[in-house]
Amino acid sequence: MTATAPQQAPAPDVSEPDGTRLVDRVLRMRELAILAVFLVMIAVTQAGNSEFLSEQGIKDLLLNATILVLVATGQSLVVITRNVDLSVGSTLGISAFAAGTCLQGGGSSVVAVLLAVLTGVGFGLLNGLLVSLGQVPALVVTLGTLYVIRGIDSIWVGSRQITAADLPGGFVDFGSGGIFAVPYLALIALAVLVATGYYLKHYGSGRELYALGSNPEAARLAGIPVRKRILAAYTFCGALAGLAGALYLARFGNVDSGTGNGYELTVVSAVVVGGVVFTGGSGSVYGAALGALLLTSVNSVLPALGVSSVWVLAINGILLILAIAVDRIVALRVASALKKRNVRHA
Repeated sequence: MTATAPQQAPAPDVSEPDGTRLVDRVLRMRELAILAVFLVMIAVTQAGNSEFLSEQGIKDLLLNATILVLVATGQSLVVITRNVDLSVGSTLGISAFAAGTCLQGGGSSVVAVLLAVLTGVGFGLLNGLLVSLGQVPALVVTLGTLYVIRGIDSIWVGSRQITAADLPGGFVDFGSGGIFAVPYLALIALAVLVATGYYLKHYGSGRELYALGSNPEAARLAGIPVRKRILAAYTFCGALAGLAGALYLARFGNVDSGTGNGYELTVVSAVVVGGVVFTGGSGSVYGAALGALLLTSVNSVLPALGVSSVWVLAINGILLILAIAVDRIVALRVASALKKRNVRHA
């Protein structure tokens, strides 16, 4: 009797599904398209105004985008989980005033920044607990906390105002300083952006945010700690809103009870324009950063071309509508690709 070697089982197919590959390709194309639009817009503006890309012009362009890039990065994680945080503008405002109050009282710049971040963490944690444990829709929760935080801010601040004259000179100089045309604040935002993008791509808990946003019930059945991930996303979003508040104070040196009003809508627009799908599960922080850079650049480009600033809101609205339309087209394309794949496999 001759023994025969057992046949080796065929290796499993580890290739990505067609639908996933399609989504990745479309998202990369969309980010490249945003970058192309931005570069064309800058080139046209430079052709019409030769001083636009001066060293100071580039620095102003980057400084204007820094705050929005930071908040959009945190918002991206929340939107990827199929939620939203409408309180980021209020969190930014109250965090900025907290940092300013600390500096007025003789505190160091490091302590002031940490206080702003911790303030943001506290409100982000509150949002996360209400959404994840309370099972209350994110839109309702964060709309409520938007007004709660704004009310606390108004009572605390009152008619007071913190100006650059009330702040340490080194703190204000840091907000406007940089290395050649690259501001220090932009380098901080870039470091946070790269670290967040790396985390989402290379860590299991980061990839689980995408799984949660794609199908919350399937993620729960797969053993993903859904509530814990949502709580972490909101806390991180609040922390970046707090950090953005401290950088806002350094950048402008002026904070009052109206700081951050309406900022949440600009943040959501930047995230959606940047390709983070509002229904969750796809997108990247790099796309959100490009969306923020594009929206803030519009504010600089129009005045440089002699166009009235009243068009800024209209253009932002058009970009948002186009982004939503593209999201719908992508969803239909992915559904069609998945249907064809299932038919082939059947």
